[in-house]
Formats: sequence, C-alpha cells, structure tokens
Amino acid sequence: MMYKDKIIAVVGVSENTKKFGYRILKDLLKSGFNVLAVGIKDGSVDGEKIYKTLKDLPQKPDVILTVVPPVVTEKITETAIASGIKEIWMQPGSQSKTATQKAREKGVTVINDKCFMEANGIW
Repeated sequence: MMYKDKIIAVVGVSENTKKFGYRILKDLLKSGFNVLAVGIKDGSVDGEKIYKTLKDLPQKPDVILTVVPPVVTEKITETAIASGIKEIWMQPGSQSKTATQKAREKGVTVINDKCFMEANGIW
C-alpha cells in the first residue's frame, strides 16, 4: 500500500531527540510523508506542531502509527475507532493484543508485526 498520499498521525511524538517518536516523525517528514504529530505535551519538531490528542488534529488521519506503551495504544485505538480511522500500525513495543482485537472487530486494519519505517524503506 502506498502511504505517501495518506495522512499519517504519529502518536508518541516528543521534542526529545533520543525518543523513537521524534526520530520517526523527523524521518517521515524528511522522506516526504504527510505527517501529523500527537504527543502528551505541546511543542513542535522542525516547525511541525505536536497536538495533545487525536481529536485536536486539524484533519482526520488515514493511518495512525503508535509509538507508545501498549496501555496507551489501547486508549488511542479506542479513540481511533470512534473517529472512524481505518488503519493502525503498532510499532514494535507498542503492540497490544487487546487493542488489535478490538480494532479488528470494528473493521480496522491493524499491522502489529512490522516496523512501519522498515516496511516502507525509510530505515
């Protein structure tokens, strides 16, 4: 599937340059992806605003990429389902069997066995 024409929300973005959420956002932006950032704190990365929740985003993403602990992935997944988002990538370490099952029961595509960055040739 082509992702460059989709809006991707990276959930778990931080201004901390050592965190995966930061690195993923930077590398997706550098690679030309249309990315929105969601994190627990306001801020920005390379001029891209970090929103506090999915509901705060200026537009609905096509895909959510989780870079958070599994318990947070479960909450994000519930919000994504309620918002009508149809695809969730759970990065290694953020996978949740509970979230995967709930999402799939609601017709949401879940990818939880691959790194988005590797699968799309970014890393």
